[in-house]
Amino acid sequence: MVATDTGRIETDTGRTDAAAAAIRHHYDIGNDFYRLWLDPTLSYSCALREQPDDTLEVAQERKLRHHLDAIDAGRARAVLDIGCGWGALLDRLSNRHGVARSVGLTLSPEQAEYVRAQHYPGVEVRVEDWLHYRPAERFDGIVSIGAFEHFARPDDGPAEKIRVYREFFTRCRDWLTPDGALSLQTIAYANMSAAQADTFMQREIFPDAELPTLAEITAAADGLFEICAITNGRLDYAWTCTEWARRLRAERAAATALVGPDAVARYARYLKLSAMGFRMGKLTLFRLVLRPYRSEYFAGRGTVIA
Repeated sequence: MVATDTGRIETDTGRTDAAAAAIRHHYDIGNDFYRLWLDPTLSYSCALREQPDDTLEVAQERKLRHHLDAIDAGRARAVLDIGCGWGALLDRLSNRHGVARSVGLTLSPEQAEYVRAQHYPGVEVRVEDWLHYRPAERFDGIVSIGAFEHFARPDDGPAEKIRVYREFFTRCRDWLTPDGALSLQTIAYANMSAAQADTFMQREIFPDAELPTLAEITAAADGLFEICAITNGRLDYAWTCTEWARRLRAERAAATALVGPDAVARYARYLKLSAMGFRMGKLTLFRLVLRPYRSEYFAGRGTVIA
């Protein structure tokens, strides 16, 4: 358990149940629906756009390479993907980098079933919350893309959010080898407070989810991880959501046949509002590369840990 007191355990069990229900609400609408408007890798997170003529496919592949490079996947023997989605990163770890052991965590049974059906060598996917996961061995790298947004709940105050995030960072530090790395990608509040968040998004799209702020992330990681790199992909996400919306419009008839007109309208509205929020600077997207504060890591690197 994450704590010894009964109240804390009950709180985190309830948190896990709420997160799982929220994930199923959003992601288990059906793989075929998402396949209509995502890229072929089924990457449902911000792409990394560098050129004006980038396609969504190119930008999503670049995003995956960013995270693989951040953990030095070419030398990794074991990697953990927290919030693995439909397994695009797991595919590349297995088939391009030859990583012997990759574990993906998801709360969506539909996603897990899809990944298992691909039979990627060395890949294990688990329908399990990171709060309950107990690995037997350490990992050379941990990647988490688009999951951090689901760790806190709307009724959490800043102190409780930081507690949850710190629990996550503590576990990641303990799960990493001494020279391992964590590559984290998350949406965050920018020029907007939680009280100003659109109720439609919280009620209809991501129930029981709450975004972090950069201050909360850094406070939670303080003393556990060195933040080696941080980039802002706000405009990348505005563009990504616009591309998704365009593709959904083009496939409206097929999407409606799959999930019905109400669901299609709900997703179209959500993508439009998201693109607007990122473009206006109300929301942002952070990519962080973090390394654990350990004497082994800093030995010989000009820093002395007392």
